[in-house]
Amino acid sequence: MKRVLSGIQSSGSPHLGNYLGAMKNCIDFQNDNENYVFVADLHALTTIKDKNRLKKNILEVVLDYMALGLDPSKTIFYRQSDLPEHSELTWIFSCITPLGMMERAHAWKDALSKKKKDPTIGLFTYPILMAADILLYNADLVPVGKDQKQHVEIARDIAEKFNSTYGVDLFKLPQEYTPKEVATIIGTDGEKMSKSYGNTIEIFADKNKLKKQVMSIKTDSIPLEDPKNPETCNVFKIYSYFASDLEIANLRDKYLAGGYGYGDAKKLLLNKLLEYFGPFREKRIELEKNMSYIEDVLREGANKARVKAQKQLAKVKKTIGLIF
Repeated sequence: MKRVLSGIQSSGSPHLGNYLGAMKNCIDFQNDNENYVFVADLHALTTIKDKNRLKKNILEVVLDYMALGLDPSKTIFYRQSDLPEHSELTWIFSCITPLGMMERAHAWKDALSKKKKDPTIGLFTYPILMAADILLYNADLVPVGKDQKQHVEIARDIAEKFNSTYGVDLFKLPQEYTPKEVATIIGTDGEKMSKSYGNTIEIFADKNKLKKQVMSIKTDSIPLEDPKNPETCNVFKIYSYFASDLEIANLRDKYLAGGYGYGDAKKLLLNKLLEYFGPFREKRIELEKNMSYIEDVLREGANKARVKAQKQLAKVKKTIGLIF
């Protein structure tokens, strides 16, 4: 049985990129693996500076996961900040991680070039905290989107650096899990779907907001009567993630035949998303009525995670000379 670990930032409502790239995988993995899922609220501090918004987002992302099918009896589900071991191991790793490794991180360079995130020390060392998140539990697999793949590679590099520096075999080398078909989910503007870029389609948005997001998907200017290429259309691509083979084939035929507009395709996508996520929406409403249960789930998850985290950190501290 493999140990699978993944986290999601509590930085706002989850979108299709979160769901297809990570959340669905986390939930699917819980049936046949040792599954760890955490709310990455420390990571969220790189973008959120409002305490009320942060608190709200933390609870909402827990509701989101559980509504989508995460089962606390099968998954160790916890808040990152409830375990100080994450921060302590981050500092230890910071003391062996070469500066150049962080400077080469794609996410850091992308943030600087697009100027859409504050270039703080926290953002710069983000991959080291992520390495601690992973290596503290010696995860075998880490489900991530394409943009996070390098961060798992950095976690491997840090694990190797620590093992070689101290002459031990303490940390496993984790493998990223990124299904090719959902490696990068394109947003409404044609770029990678990201909250930071404001181009998302939210899973639990109300019908009016969801409609506005779907109808804003960027398309080309091919006239209504002309055939269209389904392979280059983001509306078609997103629809294919949720539709049956027959439904996909029918929509492809309409594209190729011509006389079918992008507006019609967007309406079809909207209805499919409402249908697919409808049961999850209902479950989320029920969970929201019992927040004490949600807190109990997080508390119990943290207690379970702490057993593994404390044991691993004690080994680290003994290895480097902080425990006599």
